[in-house]
Amino acid sequence: MNEGSPDATAALERVAQLLGEIRDVQRTQLDQQREAIQVQREQVELVRRQAERTERIQDRAEQIQDRSAQLVGWSRRLMIVVLPIIIALLAYLSWLMFRH
Repeated sequence: MNEGSPDATAALERVAQLLGEIRDVQRTQLDQQREAIQVQREQVELVRRQAERTERIQDRAEQIQDRSAQLVGWSRRLMIVVLPIIIALLAYLSWLMFRH
């Protein structure tokens, strides 16, 4: 086959066509990869936002638990004072009712 022959020209055209098809497929693959990367970036951003939200919720829950613990401690200390007073008042009331 010499370079000017119709067979050589047809073969070169076929090679050029195949190279063009390969280029088109590569472009399609690159476009698909770009789309996949964009989806991955969006998913990473979503996960990041969810992690931040979870952290804020956790912080708020810790604050609520701390406040609850303070209230429970305060109510226990109050009961130490109030309960003996109530018992004393009940004893006094019973004594007043049954002394006659």
